[in-house]
Amino acid sequence: HQIKKSRDEVLELARTMVAKAKGYTDDIEFSPMDASRSDPEFLYKLLEAVIDAGATTLNIPDTVGYAIPSEFGELIKGIRQNVPNIGKAVISVHCHDDLGMGTANSLAAVKNGARQVECTLNGIGERAGNAALEEVVMALRTRSDFFNFETGINTQEIYRTSRLVSALTGFAIQPNKAVVGENAFRHQSGIHQDGVIKMAKTFEIMDPKEVGIQASSLVLGKLSGRHAFKQHLTELGFDLNEEDFDRAFKAFKDLADKKKDVTDRDIEALVAEELRTTVELYHLDRIQVTSGDRGIPTAAVRLTTPNGGAVEDASLGSGPVDAVYKAINRIVNVPNKLTEFSVKSVTAGIDALGEVLIRIESDGVTYTGRGSDTDIIVASAKAYMNALNRLLRVKNAS
Repeated sequence: HQIKKSRDEVLELARTMVAKAKGYTDDIEFSPMDASRSDPEFLYKLLEAVIDAGATTLNIPDTVGYAIPSEFGELIKGIRQNVPNIGKAVISVHCHDDLGMGTANSLAAVKNGARQVECTLNGIGERAGNAALEEVVMALRTRSDFFNFETGINTQEIYRTSRLVSALTGFAIQPNKAVVGENAFRHQSGIHQDGVIKMAKTFEIMDPKEVGIQASSLVLGKLSGRHAFKQHLTELGFDLNEEDFDRAFKAFKDLADKKKDVTDRDIEALVAEELRTTVELYHLDRIQVTSGDRGIPTAAVRLTTPNGGAVEDASLGSGPVDAVYKAINRIVNVPNKLTEFSVKSVTAGIDALGEVLIRIESDGVTYTGRGSDTDIIVASAKAYMNALNRLLRVKNAS
């Protein structure tokens, strides 16, 4: 329907495109859009034709997340049984999560003959997202008795990589997210806690260490030194060069002066903060805010400019964050619109580290910024500077 062509025209077009690709590489993947809702008989014919033309991987998508596991598994089985030359190609699947069945459909496909699964960390993707890599991998590993397949993936890197993806994209991981969520290995029910204490396997089908969640033996505070901090970073899976480590350690000491105990989540947040700010055009040097229920919120900021100079300005606002952003805008002077602002506590307690996520829009393009601090106004300023620097780098490169 979309390309307004007859079935014969689609067949010829598919053959032609695969044959064209064959002139550049022997590894060719062909993906028939919306395969899960297509006429199976025509799909079989199409797949046979593209294999003859040189396709080596057939990627079967559930493009709009419409299928349910039993029927998607049957679709893959049908392809294996009704495409005569299927032995010359690998069956792949690409499942969306619109009905929450991306992972289940992918696993049903594996059970019925798929040998490649396209998926994403944290399940991020268009609309409701895609099958989550961590879920597919750990399901195959945890239920190897049922599937009997190996992925070759180092699962101990899953948790750290999941956090990295979240930090870089600005998409938060929901606390109850399977495998990598904050609550994935927490037990609140008394009877569950009792069972875990007596024998972990009673209520934990996976060992947290399998996905890279390490139980640290160190509690860090303001008296902790470089060696203890470096050891803790290693336990958390971070391998920083000397320059990044120095910056992260300085940020840790600054945080430890404000908090009694520094948690793993604090460390993850501050390391992500430091790595996010490796390339800056403008740097936030200082911020001073006056606010309350009497008077007008006022903010003064000082930024280091791209040429190394320092510039100060101030502004009024409807609130402290608004005043800060307006003061920054007076210096940077790049038109943009704030489209999203959210703040969350990284850890518990009144001295918790707060993490701010914002999105700004300029010329139809959205830029994400994140910042963390025990002062949410400072965290908001850091997040805004993070987004602005991304915007400016893009504009300067164009």
